[in-house]
Amino acid sequence: MAKDLKTLFGNAHNLDDKSVEFLTNSLEKSNLPGFDYIEYKQSLSALSQMDMDESTAFKSAFATASTMGLTKAKLIETANHYKNVILKEKTHFDQALRNRMQQKVEGKKQEVEKLKDQINKHREKIAQLEEQMKKYQSTIDGADAQIQAETEKIESTRGNFEHTHQSILNQIDKDIANINQYL
Repeated sequence: MAKDLKTLFGNAHNLDDKSVEFLTNSLEKSNLPGFDYIEYKQSLSALSQMDMDESTAFKSAFATASTMGLTKAKLIETANHYKNVILKEKTHFDQALRNRMQQKVEGKKQEVEKLKDQINKHREKIAQLEEQMKKYQSTIDGADAQIQAETEKIESTRGNFEHTHQSILNQIDKDIANINQYL
């Protein structure tokens, strides 16, 4: 019967085949026993293929259906039953769509925002590290000049000390030589 239902409800132009199949399967699963709206719709479809005008087709199908106990009230009641089945499927579909949107779109948006925040934090950290590196480089650059100045100072001090040391040693050696010579 599913194929018949797809033909009955899916003949409109530009309908999505998957949606038609899903909805007509729901109708099939909810098919009430006995002759009701679905069977009436099938009768209408058969009559419309005979090039019968719509009014005559509706009346003829109903005449046949009424011989099987279908009343106008029962026909409308069962049509509303199937309408409610389709409306219920729409509600389920909308919920599934919202869930999918939340999971696939909103979840991805949240992930993107987290990553953007993380990138900003990394940029801040990089800026801090670059600032530290500039300070370190400045210290290094200053240290090179200080090292050079200290090296020169130490060398000068050493030179002065060695000169003074040698001078004093020379004086003592001279004094010793004079002591040995004069005394």
